[in-house]
Amino acid sequence: MTTLAILADIHGNVPALEAVLSDLETVEIDEVLVGGDLVGRGPQGTEVVRRIAGRSWPSVRGNHEDYLLDFRRRRVPDSWWHEDVWAASRWMEAELDEEAERWIAGLPLQLRSQTAPGLQLVHGTTSSNNRGLGPWTSTEALEQELVVAHGRVLVCAHTHRPMVRDTRRGIVVNVGSVGLPFNRDRRAQYALFHYSDGEWRVELRQVEYDVERALEIHHESGFAREGGITARLLAIELQEAAPFLVPFLAWCEAAGRTPEEAAVPEFLDLYDPDVPTGEFFRRLRATSKSAAG
Repeated sequence: MTTLAILADIHGNVPALEAVLSDLETVEIDEVLVGGDLVGRGPQGTEVVRRIAGRSWPSVRGNHEDYLLDFRRRRVPDSWWHEDVWAASRWMEAELDEEAERWIAGLPLQLRSQTAPGLQLVHGTTSSNNRGLGPWTSTEALEQELVVAHGRVLVCAHTHRPMVRDTRRGIVVNVGSVGLPFNRDRRAQYALFHYSDGEWRVELRQVEYDVERALEIHHESGFAREGGITARLLAIELQEAAPFLVPFLAWCEAAGRTPEEAAVPEFLDLYDPDVPTGEFFRRLRATSKSAAG
């Protein structure tokens, strides 16, 4: 039997990564792949890159690698250099050292397993590292992704929600997030893939780690203090294991509000993280149309 471990969306969270590394020591692994977003949304991007690169584990490039590279290479709008909502990105760009920058810049968008046939890894979809697949994705759309991937197993991340979906063309697996899960389970999450005699078995794993220590690092590093409103919402995401930042930004846009600290209490009063994000966005669109009409 061949066993692969695939982890993704670490997001600068070293305590969560350490817990997964310890868990991996309890399993006989033939290959480890990383599904991108090692950096971004957390304060220890350089250290995460160092630990993954030091193990020579192949990784794909996620959208947050691209975001920080765009900041470091001055490929972002001028307003992003002074608006509060981008303070955390500016902080994380400055935290990333040159060696980590070179390493993430060289990452591919897709990888194939070297030990098990027919498994392809992407961060988001086969065409984009900034769009994701999740429980809401239709079976037809998943099958089309498998057609493009030319394999029987497509592995992705990006949405921070673990998923295993069987289709006529094969299996699509989202491995979830090590450092910032969005399924209301604060444990670090990744997946094992067992291959034997032409059959795949997927094991979604959840590992306890010290979330409070991760939050302490937010403060000790200066990220919480200097990262502005984004850093505050990211800390809430860690505590709640649910998305808050993107819904907050979408609500600000729909309500015509500036994304600033003063707007957060009102947002938190109306936002329910247990309502699917897609439904929340639909409600926002309906509210916006009603106000416009």
